[in-house]
Amino acid sequence: IRPEDAEAHQVLINIQAGKKLTDPDARSFEGKDYHFLSPEEMWEKFGEIPEALKNTLEIAEACELRLSFEQKLLPRFPVEGRTPQEELERRAWQGAKARYGEEIPEEVRARLSYELSVIGKMELAPYFLIVADLVDYARKNGIPVGPGRGSSAGSLVAYCLGITQVDPLKFGLLFERFLNPERVSLPDIDIDFCMRRRDEILEYVAEKYGRDHIAQIGTFDRMASRSVIRDVARVLDIPYEKADRIAKLIPFGMPLSQALEGLPRLQAMKEEEPRLFSIALKLEGLARNASTHAAGVVIAPEPLEKFVPLMRLPDDQFVTQFDMYDLEALGLLKMDFLGLRNLTILSDVQELVRKRKGVEIALEKIPLDDPATYELIRSGATSGVFQLESAGMRALIRRLAPTEFRDLIAILALYRPGPLESGMVDDYIERKHGRQPITYPHERVREVLEETYGLPIYQDQVMLMAQKLAGFSLGEADILRKAMGKKKPEVMAEMREKFVAGCVKNGIPREEAEALFADIEKFASYAFAKAHAAAYAFITYWTAYFKAHFPTEFMAALLTSVQDNMEKVAAYIEECREMGIEVLPPDVNESDVGFTPVGEKKIRFGLGAIKHVGESAVEAILSARSAGPFRDFLDFLFRVDLEKVNRETLECLIKAGALDCFGLTRKAMMALVEEGLKLAQTFRKEKLSGQASLFEEDLILPKLPEIRDEYPKEELLRFEKELLGLYLSGHPLDQFKEKLQRLEAIPLEEAPGKPGAFLVAGRVKTLKIINTQEGRLAFLTLEDKTGEAEVVVRPKVLETAPWLREDSLVVMRVTWSERNGVSRLLALSLDSLKEETQIGQCWVKFSLASLSEEKILEVVRVLSEHLGPVPVGVVVSDGNREIRVLAGPRYGVLPTPELGEALRRLGGEMILE
Repeated sequence: IRPEDAEAHQVLINIQAGKKLTDPDARSFEGKDYHFLSPEEMWEKFGEIPEALKNTLEIAEACELRLSFEQKLLPRFPVEGRTPQEELERRAWQGAKARYGEEIPEEVRARLSYELSVIGKMELAPYFLIVADLVDYARKNGIPVGPGRGSSAGSLVAYCLGITQVDPLKFGLLFERFLNPERVSLPDIDIDFCMRRRDEILEYVAEKYGRDHIAQIGTFDRMASRSVIRDVARVLDIPYEKADRIAKLIPFGMPLSQALEGLPRLQAMKEEEPRLFSIALKLEGLARNASTHAAGVVIAPEPLEKFVPLMRLPDDQFVTQFDMYDLEALGLLKMDFLGLRNLTILSDVQELVRKRKGVEIALEKIPLDDPATYELIRSGATSGVFQLESAGMRALIRRLAPTEFRDLIAILALYRPGPLESGMVDDYIERKHGRQPITYPHERVREVLEETYGLPIYQDQVMLMAQKLAGFSLGEADILRKAMGKKKPEVMAEMREKFVAGCVKNGIPREEAEALFADIEKFASYAFAKAHAAAYAFITYWTAYFKAHFPTEFMAALLTSVQDNMEKVAAYIEECREMGIEVLPPDVNESDVGFTPVGEKKIRFGLGAIKHVGESAVEAILSARSAGPFRDFLDFLFRVDLEKVNRETLECLIKAGALDCFGLTRKAMMALVEEGLKLAQTFRKEKLSGQASLFEEDLILPKLPEIRDEYPKEELLRFEKELLGLYLSGHPLDQFKEKLQRLEAIPLEEAPGKPGAFLVAGRVKTLKIINTQEGRLAFLTLEDKTGEAEVVVRPKVLETAPWLREDSLVVMRVTWSERNGVSRLLALSLDSLKEETQIGQCWVKFSLASLSEEKILEVVRVLSEHLGPVPVGVVVSDGNREIRVLAGPRYGVLPTPELGEALRRLGGEMILE
């Protein structure tokens, strides 16, 4: 905007281009004066053509845009013969009768009348009708919808319309937490849908309201203090190590200007690199790139281009160039359509139970007092149970030992940093189990806090406390709650005085009122929305119910939901083993796309989860199998579409064990692939020409050679890991089970936070070695049956393991380290679990005649791409004699087959000694 911003702008466009200013093709604008010119500068540049200046002024004055922030731009919901409010009331009372019976209880009648009157005054009837219509469409079309999300579960109107499945009266949820009549703003009803079918909802909205009336919401990733330092430093060609050191001085989330005021070390770095800091301060907070909100959609009453700037995606979808906050300020309807994996799991397990057991289970009919469900939850065996999977959560539920549904609501509200760090969780558990007396901040709030043993853990309770103590309306109480949560000082000062005055009016001494306000302020900072906790507690309970009563079906659905995430698949298969459920290898005669229950305690691996076997190949296999199971290897080749199940796919199926049902070894089938494909293709040609028999069983097939050999066990396990993403029939560590027990090595899942030094063992999944001033430093990923961990191996430890490479089986003594949010293990010692081939030296051999300066540089490049722990040297031969030169101690390689091949391509040879 100003002339002095030119350099910062040039840096910004090179950040976007990934260039350095010193690069020959670095981006820059030609010439100067791209800033906003002043009137004087305009006259100086264009004074010779005054008509141009006059025209520019006329164009500027003709540009008129007035943004209105006092409107509700709701789409029109078509209603015949009634106003939207009349239609809403009709549906709400009709829904109330369906929920509560023909004789609607007085409490329901009063609450529903009140909510409808507030909605009417705020002119929000179209909003509720639109949301109810979406949910109704989803349910009619079998698209799973969540029971509710966020504060909308506090609305009785939403419950009666079928938008939510949580009775706000039964669970004591407040309407004002959702829609405050004293704070005019559009409410937020977020909806969870099955993740597989969320796009059908978007398509329905586009069809109903017009494709040009809806768009996905744009978001902007902004340059935060740490990232802007690194980005600017890269463009200015400042060494990464230095930039990283500067960035790590800045506390997470703190603006750069604030960090400079309070950190002398950072101020010293600014004096050392003034240009870096000057540009970074200008660019901090600017948008780095635009992306699409994961769930947000905006719907307008007219084409969106009339209200907001738009951008078109490659798939012809529109995205707003205003973010969600700008759209809300303009009064546009913003909705979140979220794809929730657990709804997909519940839908799948319901279908599996219906098919296998002949039992229809409606979620809303599941009793909330099932003993087996609570027993499973109390045991902590909650892997796969919504919201209860983490190790910390499992530890909490074992201590709290839930016995009723309200305990689940409390657990979801309590398991957050605020309550955990404040000691409130401990107090809640002690009070629940009668080991600590239940006390109340004031007798007036006893009724409000009774269900949570005198502790205000919900925002609704904070609001009710303000009402009971100071006579606040619930609308005022919600404004107080929000001000306390966001710590707005000006609003807080006003509210404090109002609260204290209200307490005094109710006979509470001023000093006590001040103390009560301070208590409520503390509680409000970490109290949770009860409506959201209650709604999600239903999904928690339902998933636990199915795991307790239909474990095989539940685990099959759970595995299918994560089959694209092999780390989670491995963890859930381990859970299956602990539950006594066997997960069988894939089988072209039994497997489906996803994981399939094939017995009371057996699940078959899904074909869709095999790497490099695409969707079209799986469809081709299932289509061919619909005529009957495959009899043998050749029958399979003759019947499937070989354009979709090509040679690469076939080899992957063999290696993964999906063709083991034919009784041949995998090594045999791999050897028969070439001949089998030729026979199948010949048969297909003859069939098309009418020369082949119509019946495949009439064919006289040539006898394929018999091969009884099989790959070594280690090779079979490697195939499984490569194609299934995990070891299914065993694990490389199995053969060392007794040794590891003697050594007292712990599983990797137990490593986080463990004090002192301890032993771990596993397979080296990835290995990266870099040169440092101290020597070669290794970063590796270690995996065992329970998970993975990042490990740092310092130079002195690495020197003791020249055999180390990817796939090595190792045992190491380590300590747990956690710094700046990064967790890893530090290796103190490193040993091989098996007798590794001890490679002491790697030599790179070339003939003297073949070497040139260019080739030497190319060899150095290749070696630098294969850094490792094994010392490397060069052998140069002239045919009569050899000269050997050993590289310095800082240099070494990982002598892999890939390195050998790269050297052969350069005319050299790798020799290991």
